[in-house]
Amino acid sequence: MDTPVPPRAVGPGPRRRDRHGRGMRGPIAPPQVPLAASRADAFADLVQDSVERLERRWPQLADIDFLVLEVPRLDGTWNDEAVPLGGTIAARDGRPARVVVYRRPVEIRTKGRDERAALVHEVVVEQVAEMLGLTPETVDPRYGED
Repeated sequence: MDTPVPPRAVGPGPRRRDRHGRGMRGPIAPPQVPLAASRADAFADLVQDSVERLERRWPQLADIDFLVLEVPRLDGTWNDEAVPLGGTIAARDGRPARVVVYRRPVEIRTKGRDERAALVHEVVVEQVAEMLGLTPETVDPRYGED
């Protein structure tokens, strides 16, 4: 019984336990609950909800791609006074037209989920209206209502 235990070889393999011996941390919440969704995923869901709402009235929106980007590019197309919340990219070279919603500028301007959802819908409606050459009120009759 006096035989010493040889030290375990430490290799580059995966760690099985943390340094305090309680095991590796797992996810905080299961993937099917809203807590598990990241802010970017939740924002993309808001954009998708808004698009689905508009597609019922405007079926031609199925031919338009809707994208969520973090922030607008610094290419000089916007001035220093106002950061754009969204934009449009015309169809060309076989690519469909695109509507872009910028996540960080929208999040900074809103306080809660309901306010964020309302602003996202306004941005989507304005960009779709610009793409179709219509007024926002024509695209969504409830545009501008609180």
